[in-house]
Amino acid sequence: MSSALPVIVGFGGYNAAGRSSSFQSYRRMVFDSLPPKEQQKTIVSLACLMGLVHNKKLAYLTPSGHELSACEVDLQFRTVVLAGTLVRKTTLFDPAAIRGNRRISFTEIKDGCQIFTILKRDMPRNPPSDWQIEDVSGGRVRVTTNNLQDVLVECDYELLSKASGQLPEGLDPSRHYNSRFHPRGLQMALLGCSDALHSTGLEWQRILESVRPDQIGVYSSSALSQITEDGFGGLMQNRLRGKRTTTKQVALGLNSMPADFINGYILGSVGHTEAVTGACATFLYVLQAALRDIRSGRRRVAIVGNAEAGITPEISEGFANMGALADDETLCKIDGTLTPDYRRASRPFAENCGFVLAESTQYIVLMDDSLAIELGADIHGAVTNVFVNADGVKKSISAPGVGNYLSFSQAVAAAIAVVGEDTVKYKSFVHAHGSSTPANRVTESDLIQRVAEVFDIHDWPVTAAKAYVGHSLSAASGDQLVSALGTFKYGIIPGIKTVQNIAPDVSQERAIFPIADLDVSGRPMDVNFINAKGFGGNNATATVLSPQIVNKMLRRRHSRGFDDYLSRRDHVKTAATEYAERADAGQLDVIYRYGEPLLDEKDVLIDKKGVSISGFQQSISFESDNPWGDMID
Repeated sequence: MSSALPVIVGFGGYNAAGRSSSFQSYRRMVFDSLPPKEQQKTIVSLACLMGLVHNKKLAYLTPSGHELSACEVDLQFRTVVLAGTLVRKTTLFDPAAIRGNRRISFTEIKDGCQIFTILKRDMPRNPPSDWQIEDVSGGRVRVTTNNLQDVLVECDYELLSKASGQLPEGLDPSRHYNSRFHPRGLQMALLGCSDALHSTGLEWQRILESVRPDQIGVYSSSALSQITEDGFGGLMQNRLRGKRTTTKQVALGLNSMPADFINGYILGSVGHTEAVTGACATFLYVLQAALRDIRSGRRRVAIVGNAEAGITPEISEGFANMGALADDETLCKIDGTLTPDYRRASRPFAENCGFVLAESTQYIVLMDDSLAIELGADIHGAVTNVFVNADGVKKSISAPGVGNYLSFSQAVAAAIAVVGEDTVKYKSFVHAHGSSTPANRVTESDLIQRVAEVFDIHDWPVTAAKAYVGHSLSAASGDQLVSALGTFKYGIIPGIKTVQNIAPDVSQERAIFPIADLDVSGRPMDVNFINAKGFGGNNATATVLSPQIVNKMLRRRHSRGFDDYLSRRDHVKTAATEYAERADAGQLDVIYRYGEPLLDEKDVLIDKKGVSISGFQQSISFESDNPWGDMID
């Protein structure tokens, strides 16, 4: 029997290009290739997202109280919107003035002693024996010692890399719901997942009533946990900075928290939950887990994605010290300038010097094809396979290896098995990992070249979303996927517009790396390969099918009820459009179910057949079949 097809019925999130649902972020990437009306729509919706204007019925209101038409918003704010999106200089904090400490050694002590004051509550439990301690006002004590040799002095330092792919200027996730000291990454998880759910045009309760509770799964994580003040960042630093550790920092710092927040505060789900990480390939790791469960029939609905708030001084410094980031000095050296071009800091497959750190939250809603047909869901594509492979024995744990040759070639072969050789040869394109490092441009282009030779592919279009939004770590392949869905919709492959020339060491015999946007409306793309490479040997490649080819497949499988499905879909698409209009006006409708009635033990009824839970229409049935029956007498 053929397996269920995991179809994409909703997608959403936020990155440096804007909101993912209704293709806002994609349109920002291909902005110059859009007709004037679409350009204006993109500028106005981004202006609302960035807080430059507020929607007021048929007009837009500026913070100063002036009413503007859409045309006037476009005219007045186009330059600001374009400058405040995509990769640019970091403004979340001042990268040239990071607060830190320097160790100072005292080799000479005036008058034979050193005197300092300290809060009494901060005194060590067992102070050194040579400290002379006396109480002073304000709950402080004065300490006199003649043996103080080293102290930490507060001073600023400068980050080597100052470019980043941060969220659009002015977008603060915490202002869109009662954030309650949540780390930025978890705020973004709530915004991104809410956007994806609303984009389906389906009420969550309707989905919930259509399946058993255990047929729903959430697959989500963050690669570097929550390294901000309210998470592990504060946990590790507060004592050193003279602050107290809070009760929330351990729990909220865990890299499984994006999934936990979605279950607990958005869905109210008691179903399956899974948080898998694979460095920069993490999105494809959680996607593979979801596909596994949908194809096997264990899950019928899957919320899949990641949220990563990786733009912090500590993470930036860590990657920069590895030589992995595009630093100011090297960018200037490449360009022969004195001032770094932050807008063009990420340069996949060109003369480059490292990647650009970014933040992003990307989520998709997957269903098995039968449920999507039953509910009238609008289908944006399908993911048929994700292949994950390690590198084997390595000399450097962070260097590229052989595993990507396995994952990528398997993905291409699997696509040919599904849609045929000609479709892959003439109607497919590649979303490369394209990290913008010298090693990546050589190894990934060689990979694409060798696989193209095996399957006789010529002029294979290759793009790289990181040129626009930077490298968002766990969410990076989510950025690639939502861009690929945009190409299926608009027929434009985003060019790698931050580069002037492809580097001479990039293999180009079989592939093309367009610098300008590539119009493929004349030969619509039906297949996309999303490639990811991560530190440690985490390689993954996904095969994504266009909605056009998926609808043809579904019409064959569900021929009897397909016309009825199209009728149901019209109503769903109308609801999705209504949400898109609200979101374009800056009304993000973030779901945060804090303080709602809680489930307790009395709400759970267990018998020999299964489990019933108050508030859930369907029950969970126990599995009664023994898969090892042939091994039992």
